Order: sequence, then C-alpha cells, then structure tokens
Amino acid sequence: MTRRNFIQAPALLAAQSRTRPNILFLMTDQHRGDCLGVDGNTAVKTPNLDRIAREGARFKCAYSSTPTCTPARSALLTGLSPWHHGMLGMTAMALKYPIEKAQVLSEAGYYTACIGKNHYHPQRAPHGYKMVLLDESGRAETPEFRSDYRAWFHSEAPTLNPDETGIGWNDYPAKAYVLPERLHPTKWTADCAVRFLADYQRPEPFFLKVSFARPHSPYDPPQRWMQQFADAELPQAKVGKWAARYAKRNSDKWDIWHGDLGAEQVRRSRQGYYGSIGLIDEQIGRILETLEKRGLLEQTLIVFTSDHGDMTGDQNLWRKSYAYEPSARIPMLMRWPAGMLPAERGLVFEQPVEIRDLLPTFLDAAGASERKLDGSSLLKLVRTKGAGWREFIDLEHDICYGPENNWNALTDGKAKYIFHARDGEEQLFDLRKDPHELNDLASDAANATQLRMWRNRMIEHMSERGEPYLTSGRLGLRPKGRRHSPLFPGSA
Repeated sequence: MTRRNFIQAPALLAAQSRTRPNILFLMTDQHRGDCLGVDGNTAVKTPNLDRIAREGARFKCAYSSTPTCTPARSALLTGLSPWHHGMLGMTAMALKYPIEKAQVLSEAGYYTACIGKNHYHPQRAPHGYKMVLLDESGRAETPEFRSDYRAWFHSEAPTLNPDETGIGWNDYPAKAYVLPERLHPTKWTADCAVRFLADYQRPEPFFLKVSFARPHSPYDPPQRWMQQFADAELPQAKVGKWAARYAKRNSDKWDIWHGDLGAEQVRRSRQGYYGSIGLIDEQIGRILETLEKRGLLEQTLIVFTSDHGDMTGDQNLWRKSYAYEPSARIPMLMRWPAGMLPAERGLVFEQPVEIRDLLPTFLDAAGASERKLDGSSLLKLVRTKGAGWREFIDLEHDICYGPENNWNALTDGKAKYIFHARDGEEQLFDLRKDPHELNDLASDAANATQLRMWRNRMIEHMSERGEPYLTSGRLGLRPKGRRHSPLFPGSA
C-alpha cells in the first residue's frame, strides 16, 4: 500500500498543447456516494451527473481516505496518501507541498483556474492557480480576508445578510434559502464557471476546477428545491445494533456529531440535503450546456467527485470523519473526449479508487512528465480495464469530535476492516451483503480467518510507520491521537 506509481504520458496526448484536452474538474463538498441516480438512488435528482456517468465511466468504489475537508483536499492537491502528504486529521493545510496540482499543470502548459471552495490556509494561498474566484462561505470573514463570493454579494445586496437563513456550517436543521435565488452561493459558482467557459479565448488548454460549497450544511436550497422533496420517499436512516452507542446526542446544539434525532428530523435534514444536490446538478447542466454551445465538449476531459460524504443520521451519526460508507464513500465520475480512449461509454468500475488518483489522472491527460505519486491514473484504469490495479485502499482519521473517533481502515469495496485506535476495537463488514454496514462481523468466530487476513494487511500497511502504530508486531493503541505524520511539510 505504500508503493508509489510513476505516471507516464500516453503517446496520443504528447507534444503540442493543442492536442491535449481541456480539463474540467467539478467538485462538491460533503456529497455521499449513494446520492446519485446512477448509483441506484431513485429519490435524488441528478440527471446531469448521471449523464457524465452514462457518457463515460463511474467508479463505484471511490473513497476519501481521510474524510474531512482539508486532509481530503491535501490528497487532491498532491496525489499522495495521508501518511505521505502528512495530514492525518482535520487541521490546516501546509503552505507549500513539493508537488501541487495546479502548479504542475501550469508547468505542463495549462491555464489553471479555480472557482468556488479551496479551503486553503491562508485562504488566498494560490498553490499554483493563475486565476482564483473564491467562495469560502463557511469560514469567517476577517479584516484581512473576504471571499470573492461575499464581496460580490455585498456589492449586489449591500443591505442584506448572506447568512440570513440562520443555519450554521455544521448544523443538522434544513430550511429554504430566504434570500433571492440569484444570490445563493451555488448559483454564483455556476455563473462564474459559465462566464469563464463562454469567454475563454486563450491559446493554451484550460484546467478549470469548479468547487461547489454545497451540499455541505447549511442545508439551504431555494424553496423550489425544498418543495421538490416535500413529499418524496427519501431513504430512512440506517442504524446497526452496534451503533446504539451513538443514540444519545452529544450536545443540545445544532452541530452535534451523534444522536438519534428521530425519523422526522432525519427526513427534514435529507430534504434540504437532497435539494442542495438537485440545485448543484441543475447548475452543472448549465456548465455542460456552455461547453456544448462552444463546441468544447469533445475537447474536454470532465471529472466529478467530492471531498467526503455526510452521515445525515445513519448509524446515529452526523457530519463526516468516519470510516463508514456515508462518510467515506464518494461519487467519482469521468467523461473523456471522443477518440481519447478506446473504451465503451457507460462503464462501471468496482476497483477501489481514491482522491489521490485525481492528480495522476490530470497529469496523464496533460501528457505531463512522470511524477512519483501514491495515486494512479483513472484513465489508465479505463485503458487497462482494471488490470494490475490496487487490491484495496487505506482510510484513516485522527481524533475528531471525541477521543473515541480515531481509526484506521482498509477496504476493497467488498469488505471493510476498521481498527479503532483508542481502545483496539475492530469492526468488519461485508459490503456486498450488507452495504449499509448494519452487521458487524468482527466478533463472529465464523469470520475469524477473514478478520485475521485484514488485520495482517493493516499491520503490513503500518509497517513504514513504526511506534506507536505497531507495538511488538501488533497494532498499537493511540489514545492521544496524531494529526500530522513526520512527512507533513514543516514537521520537525
């Protein structure tokens, strides 16, 4: 699992920049992997995202290895695993990494632009982008910083409050956006992307990242999207017996991380969450339409994903940072230009992929020089039909919300092994028979062989780390946690 891969440019994308595709990278924040129509969800409304999957490929077993905002975005920035980019939990990203996505794509001859959320620190750290329009709505304005969205909002509606809806950035309630829809940050992000694509005239190909700040809470879609799901049969919360430990709410505030709030509150939260996804999908439709009108659709590689998921009440849990599927599994879609790959459309891959695979994918498409990374190109996965791909992927998160939420995990998309670092508890799930992780098999003697196999895999994965991850050849307890590995830039 610690082996790094060399990304070699394919022959058909070499030489002149004009022969290389534009790259449109679409990203949402806190988007569950099961909230796509093509994933079998009949309640959610995602016709435009479904189109990308039908006209390209869907990676069914896509994960966020460290499923909170900044460590996930570090993997996106660097193409590295958590241990190698150094962020093991939710903390500020480094000021500079040896390899950074926008920088290496700029060096490869791309015009690099980002619209929406980056979550960098400091917030305007460029990390190689030549053009940036930020929406960092969930982060407080300071005398030194106001996001481009907030600046635009105040110029358009100087007497209005952008937070008038009254729901916090990690709160569970849902409510329709109380201001005119044109002021919603999702609409602003799409408007900026549409203008960029409609006006783009530069000679070099573009790399455009469009990063929506929703469906991350606040769950605040416009009223028409709340109404879309007013009577819809939304999925109910899935709770295994093992999750009874999380039934008591940890706080009387709205930003809880665990608590059984009842079926009606789960439904209301999901109404807003699904409405936020519906609005995003609608706006992505406008972006795709702009590409088509300009004749750029078949000159552009399109990739869509999210940084992590959202529990929305499953297992009595809220928000993110957990090893469980609603938190760790994410959507991953890719549509390539005609003639770029000798592959059918509408493919579904079950090999485990992860956010670290996106930078190698972009470098592959750009015909860039090889880089030593942990991820592998999704284009390679399509070209080879999965031959030689990794067997499983590593997941982990340092202490988040409470000391008991501190874990490492492995999954191949068919089974999942979780080691809880505070007390050594193990969990094992059969994702094929039990996709909602209702039945923990770790204590069943009938699964002892499989449990031992996954435990040994974890021991091997931890071998480069040493103490305290391994003690006398066994998985070690880490009750105090550790937010950074020694490889985090700036570590002593």
